[in-house]
Amino acid sequence: MAGSVAVAALLAAGCGNSGGGGGSSSPGITDKTVKIGAHTPLTGPAAPGYSEIAPASKAFFAYVNAQGGINGRKIDYTYKDDGYNPTKTVSVTRELVLQNKVFGIFNGLGTPTHTKVVDYLNTSKVPDLFVASGCPCWDDAKAHPYTFGWQTSYQIEGKILGDYIKKNFAGKKVGVFYQDDDFGQGGLTGLKEEIGDQIVAAKPYQPGDTNVAPQITAIQKAKADVLVDFTIPAYTALGQLVSFKVGYKPQLFISNVGADPTTVGGLLKAFSKGKANTALIEGAYTNGYLPSVNDTSNPWIALFKKIHDQYDAKAPFDGNVEYGMAAAYTFAATLKAAGSDPSRQDVVDALNAGKVAPGPGIVPFRYSADDHGGFAGVQMARISGGKIKLFGQPMITDPGSGPISPYTKPQQTPSDTGVISASS
Repeated sequence: MAGSVAVAALLAAGCGNSGGGGGSSSPGITDKTVKIGAHTPLTGPAAPGYSEIAPASKAFFAYVNAQGGINGRKIDYTYKDDGYNPTKTVSVTRELVLQNKVFGIFNGLGTPTHTKVVDYLNTSKVPDLFVASGCPCWDDAKAHPYTFGWQTSYQIEGKILGDYIKKNFAGKKVGVFYQDDDFGQGGLTGLKEEIGDQIVAAKPYQPGDTNVAPQITAIQKAKADVLVDFTIPAYTALGQLVSFKVGYKPQLFISNVGADPTTVGGLLKAFSKGKANTALIEGAYTNGYLPSVNDTSNPWIALFKKIHDQYDAKAPFDGNVEYGMAAAYTFAATLKAAGSDPSRQDVVDALNAGKVAPGPGIVPFRYSADDHGGFAGVQMARISGGKIKLFGQPMITDPGSGPISPYTKPQQTPSDTGVISASS
C-alpha cells in the first residue's frame, strides 16, 4: 500500500533544481510558505459534489506540509466560495490576488465562472494553474500564457465518447443534453466530429433552471436511442428524473464531470424525496482520466484514501475527493519542478518545458510552450453496482480533427514519479 511516508521525494530539497527568477521576486512566496488560492462553489447549483474538491486538495497539502512541505515551504491554500456565480467569482478572485496576495490561483472551478477572471489573471501575470474545467478555452498559450487546464478537454472527451458510440451503436439516433456554455458546447463539438450524422437532437440548459422537462421530452420525441449528457451532477439527476417520469429509457452516456455515482445518487434521492437513487444511472457509460476511486489495489487510490482518512474523513471518499487530491499532487509536482527558489515565471516555465509527470493520471499531460491543455484523453467506463468501472484501453487525441489512438504506457506509481515515494 502506498504509505506512511508517501511524500519523501516530493519534500526533498530540489537536488539541482534552481529557479531562475527567485521566490523573493514574486508575491505570495517566502522561504517558509507559498500561498495559493481558489474560487470554488461551496454553495449554489454546482455545490453538490464539487464542494468536496477544494477541501480534498487542502487535505493533500496538509499531508505534504506535515512532512516538511516542498523544498522546505509549506503550502498555504485558501479557497473562497463563489456560489458558481460569475460576478462573485470576480470579487473573490480579486480578493485573493490583491488582499491575500497569493502566488497563484489553483484549480479555480467552473467554465462560466473562470472565464470571467482569466483575462485579469493573465494581465496581472498571476499563474492560473489547473483550472477545474475541461473547457478548450484554457488551451490558448498565446492569449493566456499564465493559464493551464488540467482535466481532459470536453472536446477531446466528446470525440472519444463519439468514437465509442460510432463503433458500438452504429446507426443509432443520438440526443445530447448539455450545459449552454463552453463546457457543454465543447462536448457537443467533439461529439459532432465523430457522430454528427447520428445526432438527431441537441438541447441545452441554463445553470439555475430547474425545469429541464422540455429538453428531455424533445430528445425523446426525436426518438434518440442514445442520450449523451454534458451536465454537472445536479442536471444529470434532474434529467434522469424527467426521463424516469416520462418513461424514456435510452442508453445513457454521461460526461465524467457529471457521473460520480455517490454525488448523483445523493441528488436523485434528495430531489425525489427518497423515491430514486443510483439505479437511474446504472449501466450508463462514462469515462475517466484518473483510476477508479473504487480500485483499492491502485497505489494512488490507497494513498488518497490514507490522506482522506487522516485529514478529510467527514467527506465521502468519492471521485470528487480523488479529483481534488490528484490536482493538488500536480501543483506540488509543479512547484518542485520549478526549482528551489521559484518565481511565478519559473512555475510557468516548468509546465511549458513538460517537466511535470501525470502522476495519478492514466493518460499523459499535453503541456508544452504551445499547448496548455491538461490530460490528453480518457478511458471508457461504465457504472455498475453504483461504481464506476474502467474498461478497455485509454485513448488519446487532440481537440481538433486529429486521430484517436490507444495509449499503452502503464500508469506511474507514486514511487516512480520521482515526486512521491511509497512505503509499506
